[in-house]
Amino acid sequence: MRMAMKYKCNLALLALLVLSALHLYAQEHTRGIDVSKFQGTINWTKVAKDKTIKFVYIKATEGTSNRDPNYQTNIKKARKAGLLVGSYHVYSSKTTAYQQMGNFKKQVKKSDQDLVPVLDIEGYHVNRLNMERVDKILELMEKEYGAKPMIYTSEKLFKEHFSGKKYRQYKIFIANYRGTPTVRYTLWQFTEKGHVSGISGPVDISKFNRGSGLSDIKLPKKKSKSDDKSDTKEDDKEDDTAETDTTATAMK
Repeated sequence: MRMAMKYKCNLALLALLVLSALHLYAQEHTRGIDVSKFQGTINWTKVAKDKTIKFVYIKATEGTSNRDPNYQTNIKKARKAGLLVGSYHVYSSKTTAYQQMGNFKKQVKKSDQDLVPVLDIEGYHVNRLNMERVDKILELMEKEYGAKPMIYTSEKLFKEHFSGKKYRQYKIFIANYRGTPTVRYTLWQFTEKGHVSGISGPVDISKFNRGSGLSDIKLPKKKSKSDDKSDTKEDDKEDDTAETDTTATAMK
């Protein structure tokens, strides 16, 4: 009897170890991409056939007035192909948080999202980053989509602005093409020259930090106010300067 119980315990332990190993393997081999108009027309059916590509972040907006012309097509077709989808907004130093969030909200419906939104803060903001504005955009995104957004940035900007306790509650998406990030992160964009079937030309590819996975960036499915009832105020007094698409590095 004791031998039988010991045998069963050993089998249970072995099964647990195998499941843990498989889970870790899946985490380490799960990849994601981020796209915008720069990738042109994408064959999402082909992209979804790549077993390592499980999710995609799609550029929605930049600043107050810029909207990616391929966003609506990309998010609908990517999701239809079976990929988990999320959206990102490129921060601008020219206009207010309310104006930028108003642009993002008009383009991005919560019902179309599987992943938490991303605030993309590019390296060229290093000397002109208004942290009050950044904080307000993060706050407005959380209010609108029901989860804290993820912050995408470089290691340099992370160390200068986001390494303190105040931002420990946010997931971090680090761009580093030279080696493994030396800072805290959930996602690592490790190349801007990746190749994926269905996309002509290079594309950014990302992977999770050890111990992190899709569950860390999935948007909670909770009931909330409908998109048309949300009340993003656009009452800030700063100038609403017209903008052009300036994203030339990292998330493209």
